[in-house]
Amino acid sequence: MSTSERLIRSTRELLWERGYVGTSPKAIQQHAGAGQGSMYHHFTGKPDLALAAIRRTAQEMRATAEATLAGAGPAYDRVASYLLRERDVLRGCPVGRLTMDPDVIADEELRAPVTETLEWLRERLAGIVQEGVDGGEFSGTLDAGEVASAIVATVQGGYVLARATGSPAAFDAGVKGLLALLAPRA
Repeated sequence: MSTSERLIRSTRELLWERGYVGTSPKAIQQHAGAGQGSMYHHFTGKPDLALAAIRRTAQEMRATAEATLAGAGPAYDRVASYLLRERDVLRGCPVGRLTMDPDVIADEELRAPVTETLEWLRERLAGIVQEGVDGGEFSGTLDAGEVASAIVATVQGGYVLARATGSPAAFDAGVKGLLALLAPRA
């Protein structure tokens, strides 16, 4: 693995664990096993490296979600697959957690990949829900954008509740409740 790749991976992990302020260049270098010269050879500084790490995290989240959402089958099944996929619930969402980092949110450049990824997810889910509405699987009175927002909010809120209680049960309950509300009527 290249030095720049080790630096990005280390920064991703540290941002997830400690947040932006708690992720010092020295901590990144130690975690990556890279020297200061190597870090500044590949990146102009901590903000540049953090941006590369956040972009990578966002890309991986999109790829993971798309792998589930792009599957064949009815809209409900695809949404259920997304909601029920295996997650490290107690660690939280690596993208969603960045929304709670005041330094990331205050910086337009660092915030952009976070915003873009959550908006992409909402739009992708809205498209699937709309397919279900158009196909008669879901009620014609559903607003696909609102339902997609509820799905994203359930997942992100479920992470928060699970972390607060130290148990994935709250996440699981939120997912089960949403799926019961979305279940097509026989």
